[in-house]
Amino acid sequence: MPIPLLRLPSLDNLKGFVAVGRRMSITLAAQDLCLTQSAVSRQVQALEASLSVKLLVRGHRSLAFTPAGERLFRSADSALQQMQDVVGELKGSAGPQVVTVSASVGVTGLWLMPRLGGFIAAHPGIEVRLSACNRVVDLKAEGVDLALRYGRRHAMPEGAEHLFGETIVAVAHPSLGLSALREPAQLKRQVLLEFDGPYRPWLHWAAWIQAQGWPAVRPKAMLRFNQYDQIIHAAVAGQGIALGRRPLIDALLADGRLMALDAPQPVLAHEQGYWLIQADATPRAAVRQVADWIRAEAPASA
Repeated sequence: MPIPLLRLPSLDNLKGFVAVGRRMSITLAAQDLCLTQSAVSRQVQALEASLSVKLLVRGHRSLAFTPAGERLFRSADSALQQMQDVVGELKGSAGPQVVTVSASVGVTGLWLMPRLGGFIAAHPGIEVRLSACNRVVDLKAEGVDLALRYGRRHAMPEGAEHLFGETIVAVAHPSLGLSALREPAQLKRQVLLEFDGPYRPWLHWAAWIQAQGWPAVRPKAMLRFNQYDQIIHAAVAGQGIALGRRPLIDALLADGRLMALDAPQPVLAHEQGYWLIQADATPRAAVRQVADWIRAEAPASA
């Protein structure tokens, strides 16, 4: 049975509790609320006292919800998020809504950046902040709203949405005068651009050559890069032949800066894919708009 409005806990105490729950850190919650750590701690303690129930378990440099705390957080977080959205819309003229999107360096440079201009033009009230990094981050702790991640289904967290898969094709700049790789002898006259990463063998030339049914071959030269977008930039500059990841390079194929080379097995597929992850199950309105835009861009890349 609902209790009277008069008997609800203090909104300030609920705000402090939700801020801690979102960050799972009193230090970061205090920064978000522009309060001292002791003030936020007192808010949480006052809320626990008013409800006569423990909400958080405090360990050495760690916090965890009690069952009651998790139940309250889900409800209070959703309610406060809705309030934030409405107040943000009512005060929309106060400034842009910032949405932080995390993705690998390659995905940011090759897939997100070429598309972002259209979104910004259509949504001038939303400011997109790109966090380009290849490390795995705790989205909430790092202040990230959305993440694009690469991998297999079993490696993704619950709630991750599949955006599109990936295929591998050999590509080169038109200035190299190549349209196809028909035999291994051709590679002996070419510079191959190689991804220098041991954990993704499907991006290595050895795997591509084996898939063609060819024996190992020594190219004219091999240039190695530790970032995938560097490989593509080198290919666009006519420095050699690269293994292109579609759909990341589709825009470059469409405008003619790169050409897909025919081969006995021209397109190689694998089980990796790209996934959209939301930090919050009930994101604010600006985050939903960015997520919807990413989903809308994905079908053309599938």
